[in-house]
Amino acid sequence: MDVNAYLFFDGRCDEAIAFYRKSLGAEVAMLMRFKESPDQSQIPPGSQDKVMHASLRIGNTTVLASDGRCLGHPNFQGFALSLAVANDDDAERLFGALADGGQVRMPLTKTFFSSRFGMVADRFGVAWMVYVAQ
Repeated sequence: MDVNAYLFFDGRCDEAIAFYRKSLGAEVAMLMRFKESPDQSQIPPGSQDKVMHASLRIGNTTVLASDGRCLGHPNFQGFALSLAVANDDDAERLFGALADGGQVRMPLTKTFFSSRFGMVADRFGVAWMVYVAQ
């Protein structure tokens, strides 16, 4: 059994996919647009070219994404994605990439459980915890 995060970007999914490809090296495993849906009655008005469903590989993990209802107000609350990296250099690089246009909530620093740990909300409001796995 797998548990995967499914993120709804509310109309900004293409932008998010491009950002995660650049910042995290995400690979698009699958992408379907609303115009490809067999039930055209379920498409939000003006959203034919928006992302109905996407599957991204980030490291060894699959993250699912969609534009959802395409209202333009993504809302990510009550969770964070945790990014475990191999070393301090990777932590610094990936934390910096996620922070670009986002908000640092806890600067990357040494902690009692990791040589680097920090929390950031990326430009879409998705919360991330970056740490060096030990």
